[in-house]
Amino acid sequence: MRVEFSPSLLSADFMRLAEAVRAVEAARPEWLHVDVMDGHFVPNLTIGPPVVRALKAVTDTPLDVHLMVSNPEEQLDWYLEAGADLVTVHLECGGSPEAPSRIRSRNCGSARGSSASVIAVSSPEKVFGLFERAHAAGRLAGLAINPGTPAELALPFLSAVDLVLVMSVHPGFGGQGFMASALEKLRLLSSAAAAQGLDLLIEVDGGINEKTAALAVAAGANLLVAGTAVLGAADPAAALERLRAAAGAGAAGGAADGSQLATSNLA
Repeated sequence: MRVEFSPSLLSADFMRLAEAVRAVEAARPEWLHVDVMDGHFVPNLTIGPPVVRALKAVTDTPLDVHLMVSNPEEQLDWYLEAGADLVTVHLECGGSPEAPSRIRSRNCGSARGSSASVIAVSSPEKVFGLFERAHAAGRLAGLAINPGTPAELALPFLSAVDLVLVMSVHPGFGGQGFMASALEKLRLLSSAAAAQGLDLLIEVDGGINEKTAALAVAAGANLLVAGTAVLGAADPAAALERLRAAAGAGAAGGAADGSQLATSNLA
């Protein structure tokens, strides 16, 4: 099983992004993860199209752009034109929202411990249309689900995407602990993709470290986003190599069964 990595630039020094990219590229990551946050879908503001365009000018590593925005139908083309190689949108933008879950995580305040979730997809045509636009531009398309959204809601879309992203933290801020409930979602999505004969990237984002990397891969993830554990380290390339070794253990079946973990958060 091949496991790929997408170091998250959210944990980099934004004043020195080019330096951060060069530092982590020494370990040859398959992707660079770009977290786009609009201050509405998530309570934070980060990167816009000009920064994506600037990143594209300094790296040949494909850009994995994660749109945490309320209106992806309006913003998608901005990032395609800026040079995103893969664009992921949230299922929550095409669903019937329930009240945001006020789940407090161990290391976060209430704003950081909640995110929108959906119990039904009221506008599937809107979601499919976003994927079609990305593919028409010659790029890859991904679908993300927040912690409170059931993974089953993503199943009808799997054949239309190149990637499905399981959030293992509430999106918006780095440095949160891994939510063990993501492991069952990874198992379900991995099994569904295999049953359909799909060559799908199954990405997990949030709280990835040497322990949780092995657990996530054992549960079916084959693309890991890591921010604090890599770009928050003194030597990002060495940190990424350690994650690779941990993920290899998970791929070989050496990780513990995630069902033994508490269903809250893992540091």
